[in-house]
Amino acid sequence: MKNKYVIYIVAIITIALIVSAAFIYFNYTSANKSKTSTQTNISIVDDEGYVTNLTSIPQRIVSLAPSCTQILFAIGVGDKVVGVTTYDNYPYNFSAWVAAGNMTYDGGYGTPNMEAIASLNPGLILTDNINDASLPSMRALGYNVLVLNPTTIAGIYHDISLVGKATGTETQATAVIENITNTINSITTKISDAHVTSMKVFYEIWTPPLMTAGSTTWINDVISKAGGVNIFANETQQWPTVSSETVVALNPDAIFLPTEMGVSPFYGSVAQVEATPGWNAISAVQNNRVYVIDGDLFAEAGPRVADCVYAVASDLYPQLFNSTS
Repeated sequence: MKNKYVIYIVAIITIALIVSAAFIYFNYTSANKSKTSTQTNISIVDDEGYVTNLTSIPQRIVSLAPSCTQILFAIGVGDKVVGVTTYDNYPYNFSAWVAAGNMTYDGGYGTPNMEAIASLNPGLILTDNINDASLPSMRALGYNVLVLNPTTIAGIYHDISLVGKATGTETQATAVIENITNTINSITTKISDAHVTSMKVFYEIWTPPLMTAGSTTWINDVISKAGGVNIFANETQQWPTVSSETVVALNPDAIFLPTEMGVSPFYGSVAQVEATPGWNAISAVQNNRVYVIDGDLFAEAGPRVADCVYAVASDLYPQLFNSTS
């Protein structure tokens, strides 16, 4: 009787163990299937509304814009970038990488080299809207192409998140966004707490013809976050052509001139800008508040946007940001 009782107990325990093991195995398998499905069926809607379906996380990525390259390296997938443009110079000197055979130039900015791209066999191509004319042929060849074209700082955050989703690095992308957000918030808080008077800003992006940034640009957002007021914020065109006379009439307190990428500035020099007929009446000229800023930095809508906000804010309010005390 005693032996039967022991056998009975052992049988009960064995059955319980088998049922528990089966339960654990089933749930573990289901969870892993769900996880794998999430990782290998990724649907992305880019900034032009195009839907790209990725069946696997891309291991070879080509960037056709410096801003895209910077996002990729910021979220930790720089090791998967196999091609960059000849205009890429951040966060590394890629020319040395190319010379060493560790990376390939895939064309200039706006002039993609399709032969070079094909040789790289990319699983994903990132670009901004400068290559819109080439997109149909790229996609016809079977390439997965995402277009990033943010018009606000929030749009830049969205694009960083989008690239994180496409590359399986959403956690890293979120951390990058939080870091940028915290930096910009600290700048805006300092300006707000100082109760300074907002300064009117003219941002010149080209001449001739004289062009600037309108309300639907992330540059307009940068100026606003930096405590300035874009004098052409009422313009709905992204990069409107404006008249010299209108600039005089709107009388900006500060003028910003970007350096041009790798070549002489389009405006010549600050002295030439200040000598523009009629501009001697502008407050910015009278008070020596014509500033030259990094054209590369302000042409790239990416993870360095907080640096853009700081650059403008420190020029507008040096008493808040350039103090050594």
